[in-house]
Amino acid sequence: MDEIYNLKILEFAGNIPMTGSLEEADGTAQAYSKLCGSRVRVWVKMDGDIVADFAHEVKACALGQASSSIMARHIVGASTTELRQAREDMLAMLKADGEGPSGRFEDMRYLRPVKDFKARHASTMLTFDAVVAAIDEAQSQHTERVKA
Repeated sequence: MDEIYNLKILEFAGNIPMTGSLEEADGTAQAYSKLCGSRVRVWVKMDGDIVADFAHEVKACALGQASSSIMARHIVGASTTELRQAREDMLAMLKADGEGPSGRFEDMRYLRPVKDFKARHASTMLTFDAVVAAIDEAQSQHTERVKA
């Protein structure tokens, strides 16, 4: 268990940027882990297909805090395609033998030791689940505005 709570993960967990909420967000979503009670709520402001601004509230275990911290450090400027791919890469890293996210989200690889602790996968994925749901909402609302 000490392996998943290494110094780098604890450093990320203890230094979470972009906390709070975001006025006039284009999308917002919340993800919750039934197992540990961790919860992450995110707000995104989009510029087309690119995240222009981001905020989040994180009430999670150290692993949920660490992944949320890494997400917040790199999400502004990311495309929806990058974010969806990072989520898939993260799932592959935890559930299979994937390398983990690359590019701007490569720091997520510090969470690789979580792979051996299935009970911790959900809290580690919370930020990804919430972000993808928020960008889905933003895209859906944009499509509805265009149709109107």
